[in-house]
Amino acid sequence: MRSRALPAALTLLVLAAPSARAQRRGADLVVDPARVGALLATLADDSLEGRDTGSRGGRSAARIIAEELRRAGLTPAGDSGFFQRVALAYQPIVLQNGQTRRVMRIQPSFEVRDTFPVADRVSAVNVVGVLPGGDPTLRDEAVVVTAHYDHVGIRAPVNGDSIYNGADDDASGTVAVLEIARLLAGQRPAPRRTVVFLLVTGEERGLFGTRWYLGHPVVPLARTVANLNIEMIGRPDSLAGGSGKGWLTGDDRSTVGAQLREAGVPLVSDPRPEQHFFERSDNIAFAQLGIPAHTISSYNLHTDYHRPSDEARFTDPAHMAAVIAASARAVRVLADGPAPQWAPGDPFAARRVN
Repeated sequence: MRSRALPAALTLLVLAAPSARAQRRGADLVVDPARVGALLATLADDSLEGRDTGSRGGRSAARIIAEELRRAGLTPAGDSGFFQRVALAYQPIVLQNGQTRRVMRIQPSFEVRDTFPVADRVSAVNVVGVLPGGDPTLRDEAVVVTAHYDHVGIRAPVNGDSIYNGADDDASGTVAVLEIARLLAGQRPAPRRTVVFLLVTGEERGLFGTRWYLGHPVVPLARTVANLNIEMIGRPDSLAGGSGKGWLTGDDRSTVGAQLREAGVPLVSDPRPEQHFFERSDNIAFAQLGIPAHTISSYNLHTDYHRPSDEARFTDPAHMAAVIAASARAVRVLADGPAPQWAPGDPFAARRVN
């Protein structure tokens, strides 16, 4: 399909920005569905061409995200302002049938990436902002809040539509992280621990952005106490309780689930454990290094998954706003409370980075 200019939703987004007084008050964590819907529509617009890793649309999305972090008042934490460059390149691999195919791969460094022909180098970034912790004894520790902003780009058309917009997967999670950043930055007192807001590229191609961040963290991994990832909250899930309700993957694998329940955060256990969602998003890369990490979602197995019909018009901003408010409360609990621990005997406990 033909690309369009950025929609009028971006103008609505600016008009919906809260006043400085409302930001300072901030403690009630009110989320405006109109603002949520406007930002989601912008990130999932046809003009961003499905936000494929390293694409023009992906770079446009990164700029929109960086501007939102700037407006929230976060500290830039990339190697170029809010941007953390990720070393990617296309390299040839030999298939089982003997044919050669160019495949995007993460490289160990930019020095290695730059040995590839210019045409094979990929320009892609994570977007990273930091909210410094307010407690002198805990500010050197961090909670990392993540979502992937990439999707799968332009592919074979379905019913004449070739742009795979990825509104639910995962523009919805990206909007959530940006809203949480805005809300927490306006709270007084500030969270006790530092909160790193990380919007990653390359999840759809193999967790590239998250894997790069873990090799180049803003806060040392030994002092990263938890990761809370947000993936696909655009639509209600009847098994989670319907509109406004989200679920947490692997909630019994660490103390995170119990901490959130004790604090009254309205998230339920993953209602579809047979789908192995705990292992299917960016949180798993943190978990594999021993960092307690879980994903908040409300994915209801809708049939628009990885199809051009995953568009903003099928999402529910009011539902998203409620899940975002719950997610913001969850981040605050983790930033202020005891450092989460894996459940006794969990295999990830032995992998903790020291």
